[in-house]
Amino acid sequence: MRRTPTVAAVVLAAALLPVTAAMSSASSASSAGSAAADASSDDRSQAADHGGKDRRYTDAKGMPSPLVVAHRGASGYRPEHTIAAYELAVQMGADYIEPDLVMTKDGQLVDRHEPEISGTTDVAAHPEFASRKTTKKLDGVDVTGWFTEDFTLAELRTLRAKERLATVRQRNTIYDGLYQVPTYEEVLRLRERLSKKYRRTIGIIPEIKHSTYFHDKGLVPEPQVVALTEKYGLNKRNAPMWIQSFEITNLKDLRFRHGYKASSTFLAWTGTGPLDGPYDLISKGDKRLYQDWMTPKGLKEISRFANGVGPEKFFVIPKKADGTLGQPTSLVGDAHRLGLKVVPWTFRNENQFMAKDLQKGTNPADYGKAIEEQVAYLRTGLDGLFTDNPDTGVVARDIFWGRQ
Repeated sequence: MRRTPTVAAVVLAAALLPVTAAMSSASSASSAGSAAADASSDDRSQAADHGGKDRRYTDAKGMPSPLVVAHRGASGYRPEHTIAAYELAVQMGADYIEPDLVMTKDGQLVDRHEPEISGTTDVAAHPEFASRKTTKKLDGVDVTGWFTEDFTLAELRTLRAKERLATVRQRNTIYDGLYQVPTYEEVLRLRERLSKKYRRTIGIIPEIKHSTYFHDKGLVPEPQVVALTEKYGLNKRNAPMWIQSFEITNLKDLRFRHGYKASSTFLAWTGTGPLDGPYDLISKGDKRLYQDWMTPKGLKEISRFANGVGPEKFFVIPKKADGTLGQPTSLVGDAHRLGLKVVPWTFRNENQFMAKDLQKGTNPADYGKAIEEQVAYLRTGLDGLFTDNPDTGVVARDIFWGRQ
């Protein structure tokens, strides 16, 4: 989508979108509200019309570069991983939408950030499910709450989404209780519908969450992911489709055991502690951390089974010891020399997610110099970026392209 308005006009529009989008996309919000009550009858009618056989908008040829990827939808403005968040993201100009995939007790793929759902749904307010609160080991860490694998899909349908970062994004809490937990298939149908509505190809980049954890419980997400990807015409080279994982084994299995043909990307985190490193390998004694996989040697191994890497943004431009933004590393160039795409995460508008010199004021929840940050990263040669604020990403990309 080409955009040529002035910086002032676009920035003003971006600033107003969280409010105006709620009004100007009343029909969109209304349909999402209906989905909360009925699992989106519009999406079901779309599926009935084509049965997953519609092949329009299944080729990534001609999509922009770098890409603006809506991290969990327009999650800076709506509760994450909801139909409303994805609809708003595409309205704002996002090229890709990102669902996170976990599994239910009856083996269905649903769209939540984690298996534990107390932070993203109202499950704690449902007395009928109080006894299901428990503590489990999730990638070696004790986690207490309610877990998707203890609920059937029908039971999850009785829950409603809520804002995960409520203290940071208080405005988003007005949408708490409106939206259901969507299935992966519903998001695939939504991608088709939004592509038709806006007459441009919208991509989808699902992340398979905690594959080892689910395998250990007898739930295997990968074959279902591939089957649904095939059903909707996206299991082919150059499809607007990427599968992501923080693990290695499932990315290899997708490619070499399950017949996955579209693109895949390995995710990496800059943090430390028990979650540093692919858990499938760490749990078997492999000592390699995520930083080891972001070296030329690690990238070469990744290039044998994946098409890209999704590093946390500070792998690309790290912070200095004083917390200000440093100089770019060689990661982008190293990856590109091996034919790997680089799409880092996550760009958020709030101060607390930025280097100190990009922050404005002292309130961690206030907006910082988000456009400046994203332009700086785009100048390293990125193939795209994940952002909670797709409108900001579009403005930053326009500036990078020299359109502003």
